[in-house]
Amino acid sequence: MEFVASVLGSVVAEACRHLCGFPCSKFSNPFKFKSNVNDLEKEIQHLTDLRSEVENEFNFESVSTTRVIEWLTAVGGVESKVSSTTTDLSANKEKCYGGFVNCCLRGGEVAKALKEVRRLQADGNSIANMVAAHGQSRAVEHIPAQSIEDQPTASQNLAKILHLLEDGVGSIGVWGMGGVGKTTLVKNLNNKLGNSSSTPPFGMVIWVTVSKQLDLMRIQTRIAERLSMGVDKNDSTENVAIKLHRRLKQQNKFLLILDDVWEGIDLDALGVPRPEVHPGCKIILTTRFRDVCREMKTDVEFKMNVLNDAEAWYLFCKSAGKVATLRHIKPLAKAVAKECGGLPLEIIIMGTSMRGKTKVELWNNSLNQLQSSLPYSIKGIEAKVYRPLKWSYDSLQGKDIKHCFLYCALFPEDFSIEISELVQCWWAEGLIDNQKNYDDIHNTGIALVESLKDCCLLEDGDFKDTVKMHDVVRDVALWIASSLEDECKSLVRSGVSLSHISPVELSGPLKRVSFMLNSLKSLPNCVMQCSEVSTLLLQDNPLLRRVPEDFFVGFLALKVLNMSGTHIRRLPLSLLQLGQLHSLLLRDCIYLEELPPLGSLNRLQVLDCNGTGIKELPNEMEQLSNLRVLNLSRTDYLKTIQAGVVSELSGLEILDMTHSNYKWGVKEGQASLEELGCLEQLIFCSIGLDRNTCTASEELVWITKLKRFQFLMGSTDSMIDKRTKYKERVVIFSDLDLSGERIGGWLTHVDALDLDSCWGLNGMLETLVTNSVGCFSCLKKLTISHSYSSFKPAEGHGAQYDLLPNLEEIHLHFLKHLHSISELVDHLGLRFSKLRVMEVTRCPYLDHLLDCGGVILTLENLEDLKVSSCPEVVELFKCSSLSNSEADPIVPGLQRIKLTDLPKLNSLSRQRGTWPHLAYVEVIGCDSLKKLPLSKRSANALKEIVGELEWWNRLEWDRIDIQSKLQPFFKEQRPY
Repeated sequence: MEFVASVLGSVVAEACRHLCGFPCSKFSNPFKFKSNVNDLEKEIQHLTDLRSEVENEFNFESVSTTRVIEWLTAVGGVESKVSSTTTDLSANKEKCYGGFVNCCLRGGEVAKALKEVRRLQADGNSIANMVAAHGQSRAVEHIPAQSIEDQPTASQNLAKILHLLEDGVGSIGVWGMGGVGKTTLVKNLNNKLGNSSSTPPFGMVIWVTVSKQLDLMRIQTRIAERLSMGVDKNDSTENVAIKLHRRLKQQNKFLLILDDVWEGIDLDALGVPRPEVHPGCKIILTTRFRDVCREMKTDVEFKMNVLNDAEAWYLFCKSAGKVATLRHIKPLAKAVAKECGGLPLEIIIMGTSMRGKTKVELWNNSLNQLQSSLPYSIKGIEAKVYRPLKWSYDSLQGKDIKHCFLYCALFPEDFSIEISELVQCWWAEGLIDNQKNYDDIHNTGIALVESLKDCCLLEDGDFKDTVKMHDVVRDVALWIASSLEDECKSLVRSGVSLSHISPVELSGPLKRVSFMLNSLKSLPNCVMQCSEVSTLLLQDNPLLRRVPEDFFVGFLALKVLNMSGTHIRRLPLSLLQLGQLHSLLLRDCIYLEELPPLGSLNRLQVLDCNGTGIKELPNEMEQLSNLRVLNLSRTDYLKTIQAGVVSELSGLEILDMTHSNYKWGVKEGQASLEELGCLEQLIFCSIGLDRNTCTASEELVWITKLKRFQFLMGSTDSMIDKRTKYKERVVIFSDLDLSGERIGGWLTHVDALDLDSCWGLNGMLETLVTNSVGCFSCLKKLTISHSYSSFKPAEGHGAQYDLLPNLEEIHLHFLKHLHSISELVDHLGLRFSKLRVMEVTRCPYLDHLLDCGGVILTLENLEDLKVSSCPEVVELFKCSSLSNSEADPIVPGLQRIKLTDLPKLNSLSRQRGTWPHLAYVEVIGCDSLKKLPLSKRSANALKEIVGELEWWNRLEWDRIDIQSKLQPFFKEQRPY
């Protein structure tokens, strides 16, 4: 065939030479010409598609623009030329021997254009990869989720959904019963799309948790956040929908995942283009109800089935542990697992509940309970979902913990509950012994929370020190509460966007009522017949401005009243009839300026006025002898506390005035520190002190009975977070001249000393050294920040022994003239024998951390080291010439090290050897650091190394195989 083509080509070329009079070398082979034209048409289309992909994914803020724009310009030019050429070829096709002239005259032009198109394609592929690399992190947000790699059915489901998306399906409805694993599946899908090594299939994946109460604005806000769009809180859903629709139409390919949908969502009202109109739009929703899929007209309804017996058994064993495989337990364990109906949530709950139980009787009892506890309402759902959860509830030891569990259902779905608030409510309801001191109450509450978490009836919340209920578990709790005859009836309308309360709802026999997190504008203006209600939750209703005068008349048994986060301006006098009231919670009622006389509330034990606008304490306050917790934090307008009031609060255990405007001191007619000394039950106190308050040691003896305290003299901005202060005895000096101050009296009583924005520190240190009779053995934490003082001791003025022998933490921030921590060491005779934490940030002239080899040879207890933003630091630990370079490591027990923005740092220590217990290493912005004290053995303790990829690749190792051994622990982090 090739021979025939060659002969024909020669004949045609010869004919061309005679007919046209041109040398044959200037013409292309006619057969090659046709092939080139066909290739050109295909390749220019590929180039056009590539251009569209780059334009849609290109982010001018994250990618260098010059190369991309030059390429896009070149592509536009060649597209124009090729379009003109193909038009001319088409017009001349039927002329002159069926396109023979085209071959003769345009062959070279076509070949040249084809070559240029292919060159631009190669460049474009490189650019597309670069754009994708920059865009991938923003395209998909990783969501923590349990892996399904060891679950064949779930993995197959994931593969099916991926195939449907690739096959052009516009919308997919994933439906099935609660707890079957719908959310886990789509979370794994989301993460798989983000982990794709090739070009991401979507320019953006948007995840929104919808939840039971449909809130279009919340969903719109979440979508807008992912698109880096701002949403005006005052804007209507209609206007937001228009803006979202306009923006999403510009997005070439995106996937919207709507998780936990309880009713149909109008995509037009939401502002999301329909997949049939915008081919680049894909939608996946998860729901318990097939009718939701139908209402939203999904292209494919994908049902999630329960696990098969093998997978269920594997998951059960994973949750229950080795006990499930013991010979005498295994048959019963398999029967229990089978009773869970293949539902992952129930399998995990049941397995965890039986973990470590080796007695056959316990397993038999559990199996009998599962087989006999049949809910009677919705066929199938309750039998398959509620029964195992009801068993977990029944297995709780004691009536009180069961009521604690049911109490959690008063809070909205997917709501993170502050543990401290929850514990106070349990205490008020009598679920925790009221005779214990507050610390014991708190500890008991924590133990109850942990017990419920261990049974999978509670889980960690979205924020620190919070918990929440899985939505299925909450449904079960509400169902259980509704089935109880009269002991725990609840009315729960939390988080459902209510604007008004119907008096009819409050007319039945109720124990607990929750209308929190709504849009209530008013309360019923009539007397409620709620004589048995013990808890009323009205918090987080910012539109509520007034409480009717007689509203509380019918709540004679009320123990917990929470009106936090409302905009009420006063409380009605009917409040004073609540003789059983235990906890009055008014946090963040910012417009509440005064309280009525509270003397009649003689059982009140918790009064929370945190963040209110009160200017003075209410009348008759001194009559509250049973008050145990008084929170006056963030009371910016509190100016007066009359003398003699606080000293009468004989039962007070907690006084929290963090960030309050009121300063304790010696003002005539005002409360003084001596009054606090009269409170025999006081265990925690956080207050601000007047600058003129005397701090002589003999006048501070009363604070020795406090377990924890926080006293601040100076600016209130330096007061620390309450989660920290509850654990320590802290004194803070802020914005003061300490050169003439005697603070030794404080140091004999405190665990932590914080010196912020003070001056005269060098003189203060010399005073401590000169006047100290003994050491300050209580001090465990020292923080010095924002100081221009020098810390170098004068000649012969250094301490002869360690003044802080029990120091465990040292934090140094923004110290202008600090060159080395050794300056403090020399001044105070420090040995750091118990030091666990060392943190140094933003010290511009610091050149090294510490001299080692003199009085300090090693920091044997140091576990955590952080150094950041110290531009002159060259090395961390400077070893003297007398020290042995082969000695034991300077920090033999160091577990965590974080080094940030230290451009001159080239050595951690000149001492050879490794730091054997390092588990977490983070190095960012330390380009000069070439070596880490790690070896192959470090992999035994190491868990993570975080740093820039270029820095990691430049590191030098004593052996070439060390880096490959540690490579799995490396996690790339771009500069901050």
